[in-house]
Amino acid sequence: MSIILGIDVGGSGIKGAPVDLAAGDFLTDRKRIPTPEKSTPKNVAAVIADIIEEFKDQIGDGPVGITIPAPVVHGRIPFIANLDQKWAGLQADQFLEDKLGRKITLVNDADAAGLAEVHFGAAKGHPGLVILTTLGTGIGTAIIYRGVLIPNAELGHIEMMGKDAETLAASSVKDKEGLSYQVWTEERLQPYYSRLEMLLSPDLFVVGGGVSRDWDKFGPQLNLTTEIIPAKLRNRAGIIGAAIAAQDAAENPDLLAKPH
Repeated sequence: MSIILGIDVGGSGIKGAPVDLAAGDFLTDRKRIPTPEKSTPKNVAAVIADIIEEFKDQIGDGPVGITIPAPVVHGRIPFIANLDQKWAGLQADQFLEDKLGRKITLVNDADAAGLAEVHFGAAKGHPGLVILTTLGTGIGTAIIYRGVLIPNAELGHIEMMGKDAETLAASSVKDKEGLSYQVWTEERLQPYYSRLEMLLSPDLFVVGGGVSRDWDKFGPQLNLTTEIIPAKLRNRAGIIGAAIAAQDAAENPDLLAKPH
């Protein structure tokens, strides 16, 4: 089972592509459909169904991996910010399996990016503790130890200077407040990564999000003991990570998942 469909559900777009997990890349170009304005589970499922239909010849009746911008606890979404609130409390894997008629694996979007970077990207084959951060509207994080994901780490919400860290250090805050890269790096990113370093003693930080394209403007200015590098897979990471999660779920079923 080396070809698996990965789908990345975001607040503005839903993107999918069949992933060749032997090569770690898309088998064909991805398909993107705007996220419905009313992003209920039913409406999002209809878009996912369209993407599955697009690639049915490549994936057969295989499983599908789907990222969600929220924690995923054994297939359930406990809370959500960037999609309709009808997702909150939903046993979403069962809901989507019933709607779509195939095995579905859900994974947090930052966790998917972390899996992709460790398997095929900047941290490929790393033998230690890797923390991925995605700097965007907020700060998403993933913890991977010796290639194994520790899911649902919400390290963008650690306390920093008396506030929620992502409200100070996300790249959207830099843009909103008109901060230069130097000020953002010295006054926001440096304390954030220093705090993560103190709390977790990682072996490697990987920094993703759109702002990672400007790595040279801020990355080398960070003063840390831990090595810190930019992500490689960028906007492909969610789809690739979703496919990895689906393959892992097939090989290592969640023994705590609600039976359905």
